[in-house]
Amino acid sequence: MDKQLIGFQTAKGGFANEHAIVAKFNNWKNDNDAQIWLAIMGYNLSNINALNAIQIPTKIKKADIEKYEISQEDYEKFVRFKKADIQIKLIIQVGEIVKIENISLKKSNSNADFNQVDKRTVVSYQEMWSFDDELALWFKFFTGELLTKNHQNLFENITLREQKRIFIDEMPQKIQNKIISFFEKNKILVVSDILRGRGGLAVEWILITRKNLDDTTTWILKDINTAMNFYGSGEVKISPRGSLIIGKIFLQRKGGTPDPTKLQFKFKPCDLFQLEN
Repeated sequence: MDKQLIGFQTAKGGFANEHAIVAKFNNWKNDNDAQIWLAIMGYNLSNINALNAIQIPTKIKKADIEKYEISQEDYEKFVRFKKADIQIKLIIQVGEIVKIENISLKKSNSNADFNQVDKRTVVSYQEMWSFDDELALWFKFFTGELLTKNHQNLFENITLREQKRIFIDEMPQKIQNKIISFFEKNKILVVSDILRGRGGLAVEWILITRKNLDDTTTWILKDINTAMNFYGSGEVKISPRGSLIIGKIFLQRKGGTPDPTKLQFKFKPCDLFQLEN
């Protein structure tokens, strides 16, 4: 089958949740969508001896790592670099060779907008990406982890839209420039960490499902490098609302509950369908 022709399709019925996707993969011998997905991933169906699909939860107990084919090293990385979304692990046997494919699943409705793809504390991102303490300080003002009222000396000449936090476009110009420069220089690392992850549980594929109003499901399956190139393309700039845009990815304050003072990265999963237009 031609991978370019089958990377995008609308199917009957709603199967946008992770349990349904796992069931379809495990029923691959009879499920047309699963057969197409496997073909996109480069598998000749006649050569597959066995396939086992399992859902990887966002939290895994250390005692359960063997159940998910996870090594001790991978578990430590999973705890540190775990993804906020659902992952599916495929354990595929082709002859004597066992191959493992990790898939990131993003689900949305036809009218969906943004989807959170990663969220952490400022210090967690600082540990991952090694930005300096000055940037960490201003990101903490941005999230509200540090209150501006407790650091009045830094804000004497700044008029704030909110009293509990500062937006990026309200920061001193040198800090704005420094933030943009950091993400321009480290865009590949940042996009890779928030979309692919690290270690043995890093994803190789992204499957986006869109539930339509007529009870059909449109899906697109792409390798993660294609997805990263798509979402990472474009300039780094400050948004009109004072957050940060990195290509097609938005860096914002989490706000709300829980985790009101974390940074979060968001994107529009349905935008990936543009690749098939």
